[in-house]
Amino acid sequence: MSLMRSVFLGASNSRFLRERATKIGFIRAAVKKFMPGEDAQSALDAAKALGDGAVLTRLGENLGNAKEAEEVTQHYLGVLDKIHAGKLDVEISIKPTQLGLDFSKEDCQKHLDALLERAKAQNNWVWVDMEASEYTDVTLDLYKNARRRYANSGLCIQAYLYRTEKDLKDLIALGSGVRLVKGAYKEPPDKAFPKKSDVDENYFKLATMLLSPEARAKGVRAIFGTHDPVLIRRIEEYGRAQGLPPSALEFQMLYGIRRGEQVRVAKAGEKFRVLISYGEAWWAWYMRRLAERPANVLFVLKTMFAR
Repeated sequence: MSLMRSVFLGASNSRFLRERATKIGFIRAAVKKFMPGEDAQSALDAAKALGDGAVLTRLGENLGNAKEAEEVTQHYLGVLDKIHAGKLDVEISIKPTQLGLDFSKEDCQKHLDALLERAKAQNNWVWVDMEASEYTDVTLDLYKNARRRYANSGLCIQAYLYRTEKDLKDLIALGSGVRLVKGAYKEPPDKAFPKKSDVDENYFKLATMLLSPEARAKGVRAIFGTHDPVLIRRIEEYGRAQGLPPSALEFQMLYGIRRGEQVRVAKAGEKFRVLISYGEAWWAWYMRRLAERPANVLFVLKTMFAR
């Protein structure tokens, strides 16, 4: 792991920095590159303005008490209702610790089921995000239990974990929705590939599994969540070599990052959604975004000196 990545991932867990840095003007200004606002309506307005399909996620994890998990659930139910009323092509993505996983697995499952039930009635999807590796097993359990009853569900998996290939085989067998990402948490070398090049190769290997005849026969909805243009083109070339139409590929990229690549993918006839984050608890998420790409750090510096 590079020194810069390690520093930013460490900062993501710093309460001291979270309480102080989030009040600094140039940092708040720079964050706007990656999120249109702190409330759901700002995210919905951004989705409509872009004209693409979107996935909305409210920032924040590891809640302080179980009551907050109920509030988050009610919030997302309201967001689903707004999406339905507005006839928008927008899905939602949640973290299990937002639904109270730290306090009760049973309550977390209940909250997740409530969201999936509402989304099912509205012909919509709910994505379950993967958090740090200590949550991997329980998140898989929650998702697999929900998947047996709700086909309108998908799970995020992380290419930097050694275990993900085995987990993906199980998910393919279930016909799951799967969003493949590289991974953005600080993990020890006995659990995750420390070198970026190894993560990239494992990502591509997992991508080929998601596009395999077995996965397609099972009805897997395969999502490639990456901004890496080299990986995107490798996946596109692999799809063509397998005789797949452009519409068989679906990419998701974060709001504000590589917009030109987002437009290119959409124009190529491939399915595409913008992942739009919002909320007040953006510090840890923002630090992980900076850790992902040095170009993001350069943007912050330009913003600082422009003020």
